[in-house]
Amino acid sequence: MRQSYLFTSESVSEGHPDKVADQISDAIVDLFLSKDPEARIACETLTTTQLVVLAGEIRCKGVYENGAWAPGAQEEIEATVRNTVKRIGYQQDGFHWQTFRFENNLHGQSAHIAQGVDASGNKDEGAGDQGIMFGFACDETPDLMPATLYYSHRILHRMAQDRHSGAAPFLEPDAKSQVTLRFENGKPVACTAIVVSTQHAKGYDKGDQEAELHAYVKKVVADVLPAELLSDATVYHINPTGSFEIGGPDGDAGLTGRKIIVDTYGGASPHGGGAFSGKDPTKVDRSAAYITRYLAKNIVAAGLAKRCTIQLAYAIGVAKPLSLYVDTHGTGSVGDDKIEAAIAGIEKLGDLTPRGIRLHLGLNKPIYERTAAYGHFGRDPDGDFFPWEKLDLVDDLKAALA
Repeated sequence: MRQSYLFTSESVSEGHPDKVADQISDAIVDLFLSKDPEARIACETLTTTQLVVLAGEIRCKGVYENGAWAPGAQEEIEATVRNTVKRIGYQQDGFHWQTFRFENNLHGQSAHIAQGVDASGNKDEGAGDQGIMFGFACDETPDLMPATLYYSHRILHRMAQDRHSGAAPFLEPDAKSQVTLRFENGKPVACTAIVVSTQHAKGYDKGDQEAELHAYVKKVVADVLPAELLSDATVYHINPTGSFEIGGPDGDAGLTGRKIIVDTYGGASPHGGGAFSGKDPTKVDRSAAYITRYLAKNIVAAGLAKRCTIQLAYAIGVAKPLSLYVDTHGTGSVGDDKIEAAIAGIEKLGDLTPRGIRLHLGLNKPIYERTAAYGHFGRDPDGDFFPWEKLDLVDDLKAALA
């Protein structure tokens, strides 16, 4: 692979319309899993001016059974949606958590899908869909994530913290960032460009108030990026269109699952194409993507490679994966085939079936709304949250390859 190049990744804030949709969908996943750990959920969300629409398929004991909603269930769903939008911070004329119109078009899961996924008799639980999933890790940052995405996320997360705390009252929820780094010998050595577009209060697109906003963004960047990456040569594009007062779902419609590169590795790794949010963990789009990240991260943390990509493939209704592929991009200390064999031989991992993945990572819990902004990976494991970021497989991998 090339050793000297420019590379760019982007992130979007929790207030971006697509991310609003992702968070709503995952809030619904959490709600149903809190009622029934074996719930089946496929929830899509549409957001636009003063409107939120849910659509999809569900099965959940005590909430939706035999084609009917339990008493109070639909009211609880609407309250969950409104509270999610309130937490994000939308109370604007064009999108307000109290006053937007709400439609719930969720309905029962297809019996034909259910018969393929559910365990029965001697049949193990099958994958919820066919597909290929990729996991990735590299040694560019402490969290073993691509540096361009790592810093793009952290710029927006810091801005959101300041907005919520009142430290930056001129910020509104919608924002995007983009970081371009120059790499030499495969390592980031300089930041050549920063793009930050943030929704703002009225008047912060001109004069002293615009200067205040620009100075604030540059300070956030300086706080987030290592000083050695920034210089007078770094080019900043802050709100390059000029004004950004109208944002969020009022400025652009949002849909669940449209930010799959932001959610994963910022373009530094292949992507199988499946989104995460709104899906319960029987869907291998989600659970298998989490286990491949877990495996790749532990491989890099164990010193077995500097970069690692892992692919798993599944067929709907079939439990065991069709294939496992490891690529350390020429950085491995042992052969990729040996790492594949080591993964297959670690007893506590099991055979990477959907049920095995869920049991190993503890995925049948309401842990997903927190994943739906600022990336599903490169996050700190915290109790039940982000278990795929744990490094508890390092010793097993080292022992298997000793």
